[in-house]
Amino acid sequence: MDQALQIVGAVLILGAFLLSQMNVLDNRSKVYLTLNLVGSAVLAWLAYADDDWGFLLLEGVWAVVSAVGLVQSLRPRRTAT
Repeated sequence: MDQALQIVGAVLILGAFLLSQMNVLDNRSKVYLTLNLVGSAVLAWLAYADDDWGFLLLEGVWAVVSAVGLVQSLRPRRTAT
């Protein structure tokens, strides 16, 4: 089961990257950030469960950065007065 989840997490991240490189997705779009967040969160969880600290650091930071970007993209933009 862990192997299947690893593949799903990796496919989400790599799929988002591929679509970004093909100019299908903007790297600040909600879809791109969501794919990265979900994929990296899955991989971070699996790294934690396996005590794989280097991989947990990589994927954990990736998840946090994606989450921050997603939250920022969901906030209403302020208009200049």
